[in-house]
Amino acid sequence: MLQLLVKSTEITEIKYLMDNEQDQLAPKSLELVHKLKQKYEATGQDMNTYLEGLYHATYLSYWDYINLDTLLTLQQPKTSFPDERTFIIYHQITELFFQLIRNSLEQISETENLTAEYFTKQLNRAINYLEHLKNSFSIMFDGMDREQFLTFRTSLTPASGFQSAQYRIIEIYSTDVFFLVQKDLRGSFIIEDAPEKLMDFLYWRRGAVEMESLKKTFTLRQFEEKYLPSLLQVANEYRDKNLRQKWLKMPEAERWNPDLVAAMRRFDHLANVEWPLVHFRTATRYLDRKPQELAATGGTNWKEYMQPKNQQVTYYPELWSEVEEQSWGKNVTKEQIGI
Repeated sequence: MLQLLVKSTEITEIKYLMDNEQDQLAPKSLELVHKLKQKYEATGQDMNTYLEGLYHATYLSYWDYINLDTLLTLQQPKTSFPDERTFIIYHQITELFFQLIRNSLEQISETENLTAEYFTKQLNRAINYLEHLKNSFSIMFDGMDREQFLTFRTSLTPASGFQSAQYRIIEIYSTDVFFLVQKDLRGSFIIEDAPEKLMDFLYWRRGAVEMESLKKTFTLRQFEEKYLPSLLQVANEYRDKNLRQKWLKMPEAERWNPDLVAAMRRFDHLANVEWPLVHFRTATRYLDRKPQELAATGGTNWKEYMQPKNQQVTYYPELWSEVEEQSWGKNVTKEQIGI
């Protein structure tokens, strides 16, 4: 039947052929053909060319669709230690989850006439992804031999998970850049300040200094050279449409919807307390070797940087009481961080 359709040039001929074949799907098929014709005519293209291409095309397979063969070649350990492959795969999975989170946050930011229901639905998706990431740390916490890690990690210098640009993008999507400035420096700025004025003082840039000299590590210098211009571009693009700004622009009844407020609080605490704290506990397990504390792979000041109580980053300060802010990152239970 498709071969006949390819040769047809008029919708009436297609209908005639379909009716005469007594195809039970004829009405639905005809409707789809009409829609296809309209679609291609709108761009000055010939529908029959596409139908012929479809006829000759091979069927899609699962392995081709997800590029499975390529995916399984992306783990390239630098040593012969088996657990290095675990280490690589885990970080690749993390980056894919970051991409899922970005996809949900972008849909919130790009939606006009945003409702509390849609905001909450998309934010809960991001929460779900981040929850899975937080709980997945058992793969690292229990799934790698400590001695193997302490040996192969020296081959990874100066690379560090600190260099994940996607997580910095998630932060920029989530709130105003002002709230990502080091807590003790925020008094020198105002929320409306341009990202160009604030970017040099972001909290995470203090986390990649040498422990003794406080100079920028090579890890930080590498990261800034590759990603800082694009991060600044994202910061400017999302200045008026980050999640906090989208929330503030909603009608008051929508803005204070209980489900939305609960989701925003959950996302904030998860991203800025539970997620970094599970990092900290895992790093402590592997790097806190008595009587000497080991530096992180890229030489970052991990013990100060990873503790939420030191950073005091909140995306949505309007949603937290003064008491909650003062106890930010403190008294967090093992159940909350999944370890």
